[in-house]
Amino acid sequence: MEAAAASAAAVGGSGAGLTRWQAAALAALAGWVWAASFYDLTRRARALVQPWVTRRVHAETPAILRFQKLEHKLLDNFFSVLSCVVSVPFYTGFLPLLFWSGHGRLARQMTLLMAFCDYLGNSVKDMVSAPRPCSPPIRRVTATEDEKENAMEYGLPSSHALNTVCLTGYLLHYVLTYGEHGSLTVAAGLSLALLLVMLVGIARIYLGMHSLTDVVAGIGFGIVILAFWLAVHDHVDAFVVSGQNVATFWAGLALLMCFAYPKPEFPTPSFEFHTAFNGVAFGIVYGIQQTYFHFHAPDAPIVFSAELPFLAFAGRVLVGIPTILAVKSCSKALSRWLLPVMCSTLGIPIVSSCYVPALKIDGGSSKSRQAAGGHLQRLLSHFPQKAYDVDTGIRFVQYASLAWSVVDLVPAIFAHLDL
Repeated sequence: MEAAAASAAAVGGSGAGLTRWQAAALAALAGWVWAASFYDLTRRARALVQPWVTRRVHAETPAILRFQKLEHKLLDNFFSVLSCVVSVPFYTGFLPLLFWSGHGRLARQMTLLMAFCDYLGNSVKDMVSAPRPCSPPIRRVTATEDEKENAMEYGLPSSHALNTVCLTGYLLHYVLTYGEHGSLTVAAGLSLALLLVMLVGIARIYLGMHSLTDVVAGIGFGIVILAFWLAVHDHVDAFVVSGQNVATFWAGLALLMCFAYPKPEFPTPSFEFHTAFNGVAFGIVYGIQQTYFHFHAPDAPIVFSAELPFLAFAGRVLVGIPTILAVKSCSKALSRWLLPVMCSTLGIPIVSSCYVPALKIDGGSSKSRQAAGGHLQRLLSHFPQKAYDVDTGIRFVQYASLAWSVVDLVPAIFAHLDL
């Protein structure tokens, strides 16, 4: 499939405008955003689902307390480490290494799948707005800053369980599809995947982060998402590497995805995570479009091969990690200065929750809403949202820049250094 996509790239080209299906897809998503806002679909869905989920979570409190009687320091450490290993920050740090090790197809598919999982999982969390198990009386173990931030999100579904099902399942599918294997390998792979999912589910309950209902919902959603992704991943990959108007279409998609997100009952970090991975997905897609034949084609050298020995790969890591962190920092600083200026020029009313002190929601919102008039501002006045958080754009730009550097800038540096 990848070879066919590569040969089709010469035909794909970059058209002057969106194709019919691309325009129809974006129009449908924009229509959904409008309908969801106009008919208040999030609140209506929450009113149906939230009471039942809340009752289930509260009813499971005695069972969780009985389970936590197994409390032991070794179990605390084991389940905390396991939760870190299957967390979003770990996957995020692992994916650049996949790109730089020559496994481009696997890396871009897992990146897009993670962004897809993050959007759907966090959307359901904030749409339902169901609580986590009550702490106290339940003991909640948050050994890292990442876990403390996770505890601020709503409960259902468990993102750890959902992501583990999807990413472990896709990795197993990839290995069995493109690698040599026998029945013993298949059995061992399935057993390890099932064991990991089971341990992650147990860990989330033991640590007091989720109820059984949250974990079961996460596993169920994960199975459905994985089945859907396995049905479409070849088409998605062919489009990313050789489609028409890919960057334009994905830019429109990324913009609409920032609005096609349910408003939670109370603010949580979930939308920030979605914005970050939305930016990562766009950066990866844009970078792959620019450099596919140079760095990411099927004949790219793979780690441990004669073309890419381990020492050369280690050199890539030592060069690549500081570079992408520097790009992220610089893009954040630039966007913090540039985006407010652009929004002011275009007459877009903005506020800031943390990145731009002069636009803080409590003190700068009234002033920012009195931006210069214009056609765009009159158009935005028809939307229910009166001011837009510029931090969303800043966060999107910094993570898109980081992802672009992973697949475009850093490989170019590798080529220059002969790594």
